[in-house]
Amino acid sequence: RRKRLKPLNDLFSMAECCLIADTIQYFKNENIDFCPSNAVTDVLGAIGDTHISGDFHRLVASNPERYFDPSPNLKMVLEHLKLADKRLMFVSNSPYWYVDAGMKYVIGDDWMKMWDAVIVSAGKPIFYTETKRPFREVNKENSRVQFKRVDCFEKGCVYTGGCLRELTRLMDWSDATGRDRVQNKYIVPGALSLATSNVLYIGDSLFADLVDAKREFGWITAAVTPEVGFELDIQEQSNFVLVERTIEFLLNSLRLLQTELGPTLRTQEDNAVLDSLEKLVSRWRDQETALLGNPFGSVFRARYQPSLFAHSLRRYCDMYMSHIGALINYSPQHRFYPEPDFRLLAHEIRGAQPECWVLEDVLRDKVSGDGADMAGTNGSPPPPQQQQKEE
Repeated sequence: RRKRLKPLNDLFSMAECCLIADTIQYFKNENIDFCPSNAVTDVLGAIGDTHISGDFHRLVASNPERYFDPSPNLKMVLEHLKLADKRLMFVSNSPYWYVDAGMKYVIGDDWMKMWDAVIVSAGKPIFYTETKRPFREVNKENSRVQFKRVDCFEKGCVYTGGCLRELTRLMDWSDATGRDRVQNKYIVPGALSLATSNVLYIGDSLFADLVDAKREFGWITAAVTPEVGFELDIQEQSNFVLVERTIEFLLNSLRLLQTELGPTLRTQEDNAVLDSLEKLVSRWRDQETALLGNPFGSVFRARYQPSLFAHSLRRYCDMYMSHIGALINYSPQHRFYPEPDFRLLAHEIRGAQPECWVLEDVLRDKVSGDGADMAGTNGSPPPPQQQQKEE
């Protein structure tokens, strides 16, 4: 499987996927013979070279207004956390000069004051698994790495490399009052402030940032997933509510119909009704996918099943949000509680049945092209339940 399939499960994969598709389409349009495996290898290699050489970072840093989205509440969130005596660490795989350009645009020239430690070119996820990788200081004037030994972290300085074990040794955080001591070979004994319940780790790359943070240390993890904001906006639109409620109604009709038929063998007419309902469900699912604005549908769904990304998000993340600025709505001491049916098995979920509409009306009407028409004697379906935008 690893040789034949490459998961495309993060924002970095979008560029890879589009470039591969455009390259193959060009070959086909020009009638150029090509080996698919070689084409993919060359495209991925070219993308890797632009990152390693720094060409990509220089292009973005030279024009931050074009490539960086503004985050108006980010600075306020960091200030609230600092006022609550939270220790803030910034750990990035990008070089300092690139991070500096982006953070100055998003937060301001004084962005360094927000953080107790700033680490660049960290090499995540190796940053979590190495045990003897030393830190080196970065000259902020020319971004060059210094040769001197780093014996302690100083606020306002920038460091590169290192590992989590060295971080806990160099930061004087052993005075935490937590009682949840964890036995982990990567964490220095006594560094209780980096124990499980004391750390909220926020990252925008599920597999590069959050998987090891959760798997190795059991930290509380939060994923920044911009797609969730887009989908929540879509879910509030009347067309999407209509499609979602119709699918819910049709599926419930299938369940009730089979309950009514009982355990006996189905007649030809019975199976015809079931087939008709299933075809309607499929057509409404096509409409649901189209409303999400791209040919592939939701990043969280593979048709009606949770996608690999959704499964991984549920497994490795305690929370997810569209952007860090969303935390402005919560106190630094806020406690999050999951919904009652979160991560439950099917037999544990107690859901309300959808409103009862006239089945004959739904079977008689056809799905319209824009998904805006659906017959029902009770008028339009009820409004959706209030969404919890930040899980």
